[in-house]
Amino acid sequence: MSPDQFLEFARVLPEPFLLITGLGEILASNRPTASLIGCKSKEIQGKNLCNLVTETSEKVISYLQACSRSRQMVLGCLNFILPDGETLICRVEGAVVQPSSPTSPAVNILRLESRAAATTEFLLLNQKINELTKEIHQRQEVQAEIVRKNQELQSAIQQLKATQIQLIQSEKMSSLGQLVAGIAHEINNPVNFIHGNLVYTEEYIQTILELLQLYQEEYPDTSDKIKSKIEKLDLNFILEDVSNILQSMRVGTHRIREIVLSLRNFSRLDEAELKKVDIHEGIESTLVILQHRLNAQRNRPAIQVIKDYSNLPSIQCYPSQLNQVFMNILVNAIDALEKSFTLSHSSLKNNHKDREKITKENPTIWISTKQANPNYAIKDNFNSHITISIKDNGSGIPQQIRQNVFDPFFTTKPVGEGTGLGLSISYQIIKKTHGGQLHCISAEGQGTEFIIELPIHEKFGGHLGKFNWENMLVSRSRFYST
Repeated sequence: MSPDQFLEFARVLPEPFLLITGLGEILASNRPTASLIGCKSKEIQGKNLCNLVTETSEKVISYLQACSRSRQMVLGCLNFILPDGETLICRVEGAVVQPSSPTSPAVNILRLESRAAATTEFLLLNQKINELTKEIHQRQEVQAEIVRKNQELQSAIQQLKATQIQLIQSEKMSSLGQLVAGIAHEINNPVNFIHGNLVYTEEYIQTILELLQLYQEEYPDTSDKIKSKIEKLDLNFILEDVSNILQSMRVGTHRIREIVLSLRNFSRLDEAELKKVDIHEGIESTLVILQHRLNAQRNRPAIQVIKDYSNLPSIQCYPSQLNQVFMNILVNAIDALEKSFTLSHSSLKNNHKDREKITKENPTIWISTKQANPNYAIKDNFNSHITISIKDNGSGIPQQIRQNVFDPFFTTKPVGEGTGLGLSISYQIIKKTHGGQLHCISAEGQGTEFIIELPIHEKFGGHLGKFNWENMLVSRSRFYST
């Protein structure tokens, strides 16, 4: 590049440029260079760079030679001597534009930049970077706040839905309890009337039979008309069967009284407050309510219930709420057994041996209770707890969904068959209301076991007398009362 070509090229550039040989001779410069170092362009042309800077000639030539050999821009720093004797620190970027030859040295082009200007530009750039960083950080904080608010809103909506469904469920259970208690009360009176009068009925019939026997002894020869009537009525059979009928009626009314007692124990409208109860009564009452589900169905045999009860003390609790927990867990166990048995038989309907094997392994629910000292303290106000285990031999729960069984609205049942709140409400009743624990142990193909741990709460004082429904159910009144 010739000096004239350089000047033509550099004239339009706002930045200072020098055209210089590898030995330091300045071939040309543009106006910004002259303004920068306080000289005219013609005064600079032909001078040696070593005479315009404070650096040694060796250092200047070494830098220029480095520029001549490199194919990239070479950075450097030069201190120019101004006309007033001051020095100007410049940042230098040099590159070769014409390599050296045997007849001429290399020609380089140098771009000059005042250190003060560079520092100012750097500060401005750094300031912009800081402003952008701050803006990005603020946007990230706003975005994080929006995400947090959305999560809180979703959680609040979920909690609101759960509370709404739980209130509806509680209202349903309350209504069910009132209905059950009302039905039990209405059934109780006529059953007491029938059961109480069976004794007198049996006495009266026995008296009539004795009188009839006495007539037969005193008047063995009766008229043909009476004999014909006796044969037509089959009197001997009636005399033998009447005692069986009375016995069946006694068994039937006794069974109805047991059902009424179970219904009242399950509803426990008189026991809504915290009190001591026998936990086995609640389990047995729940089983009576669910007996129709346990009986044999068209597509499966009866579900066998195996009970292993220990001698437990009465525990301080809310009886109706615990009955709801037993109901939820047992209903889930029955549903799981029905599903498991139906799927097993449908998949093996053509395999006679496997079908026989499944028939021998009837659907079963195991219920066991025991008292144990806790390995950890659920609360500080009790020294021991009871454990209730409800286990089935269904298909079990897959590992990937087992951790969600206590989540609100989580269900594996088809739409319309489950709300997904039964186990969630049960968990809240055991964990928060009673300070206990509810565990789920299950593996796919190995059944499911729910373990309930409840504190005995000895610190709540003495025995709270249990209202005796049995006294209300037993009556020898001969009259029907409303």
